[in-house]
Amino acid sequence: MNGLTTDTIINRDALYALRELPSESVHCAVTSPPYYALRDYGLTMQIGREDTPEEYIRRLTVIFRELRRVLRPDGTLWLNIADTYCGTGSKGSSTDPKNPKGRNGQSVSIARKAAGIKQKDLIGIPWLLAFSLRSDGWYLRSDIIWQKENPMPESCKDRPTRCYEHIFLLTKEKKYYYDAAAIAEPISPKTAARYRLGRSANSKY
Repeated sequence: MNGLTTDTIINRDALYALRELPSESVHCAVTSPPYYALRDYGLTMQIGREDTPEEYIRRLTVIFRELRRVLRPDGTLWLNIADTYCGTGSKGSSTDPKNPKGRNGQSVSIARKAAGIKQKDLIGIPWLLAFSLRSDGWYLRSDIIWQKENPMPESCKDRPTRCYEHIFLLTKEKKYYYDAAAIAEPISPKTAARYRLGRSANSKY
């Protein structure tokens, strides 16, 4: 895959597509890989249907290692990932009461058992992945909580509904491009007026 162009969709397996991209050619990567044991897309070797969380983490770590190769030294990775509860051990699927046919036609996967994790345990997938990527050479710079205003309803009655996901900011190098001004919020008129007044001699600030 020689000369890169903008606005190009590459519909392929992520790992194999990344291997054809030239090194240090990507400024920014934004991705949300299939979550572990939550959806069945009906594809062979699909991500998210591994037998264990450890296998899922290892597989994603290999993919993101290749992504780190194609990322520029000043580039950033924004990774959205959600958690999973340990289930009963079934590898089947169930229907979503809100979407009986599943989102975009795929069925809802049932989380299976995992070694060392009890049934109903929260597995901790986001942080397992974040720590694995950090150990593999990524700089783990930030954990952003994405609060979902309309989360998927859940039938459980013994815990709060999951209403957030993680977005991790990871980088290839210690120094990278980050436009803090782009997300800065303007100060309120009251705060601006207070700054204009200045500090008095007795001000604790």
